[in-house]
Amino acid sequence: MNIQIIFESIFNNWHVIVLFLIVAILYSSVGFGGGSSYLAILALTGIIFTQIRATALLCNIMVVSSNVILYHQQKQIDWKKIGPLVFLSVPLSFLGGYLKINQQLFFILLGVTLLFAAITMWLSKRFVTENDKTSSTKPFKNATYGGIIGFISGMVGIGGGIFLAPILHLSNWDTPKKIAATASVFILVNSTSGILGQYLNPNFNIDWNLTSVLLGTVFIGGQIGNRISTTLFTPILLKKITAVLIAVVSFRILIKYLY
Repeated sequence: MNIQIIFESIFNNWHVIVLFLIVAILYSSVGFGGGSSYLAILALTGIIFTQIRATALLCNIMVVSSNVILYHQQKQIDWKKIGPLVFLSVPLSFLGGYLKINQQLFFILLGVTLLFAAITMWLSKRFVTENDKTSSTKPFKNATYGGIIGFISGMVGIGGGIFLAPILHLSNWDTPKKIAATASVFILVNSTSGILGQYLNPNFNIDWNLTSVLLGTVFIGGQIGNRISTTLFTPILLKKITAVLIAVVSFRILIKYLY
């Protein structure tokens, strides 16, 4: 990578870099990678679609890697319970990343799905607390959820946490912190699998000069965000922030691709 070209990328894309920093801080604070927002931002830059998907997944990996480490240190990750969720999601995410997808149809479906997720999270009456009885683990059901979400995630270039978290909240799967931790793990493994599938696709394309800058940006934002979540946010606030973020992304996508 040429240093001069990198500085030119920073100068020409400073607005994108600032937005990526904000997204990384906000999304990492609620256990997400921000892939859907990265896609929405990059879609406005004129970058080719295949490169957008790859860049978003790499940024996901950068943000949630530190999240997973932090949640593991806090003992918020139940690896045994997460196992069924990722059993099918990893291979199907790889397959989804390898497949081609129409750009306009992709964004419309993504926008509708995210809007539905935001509404259900905002309207749900309560969160599971540490003293509540959480739902029993259903491996087959969890594997089915994970597989479907993993396939969609690999295909469109997100980690899938933004789909998984509302389902886990509404089913009383576990406490908010553990769901956020689970979403981070889910995003990490699916983003990694999805990018590998995309890499093997003949149409894989990425600008490493711009991507390297964005990776550094979201790393800094992720470090800030995952520490904010452990000191300032209550479970109810985590829920509301998540719903608002999902809604903002969905409206932005639908307005652009339906009108």
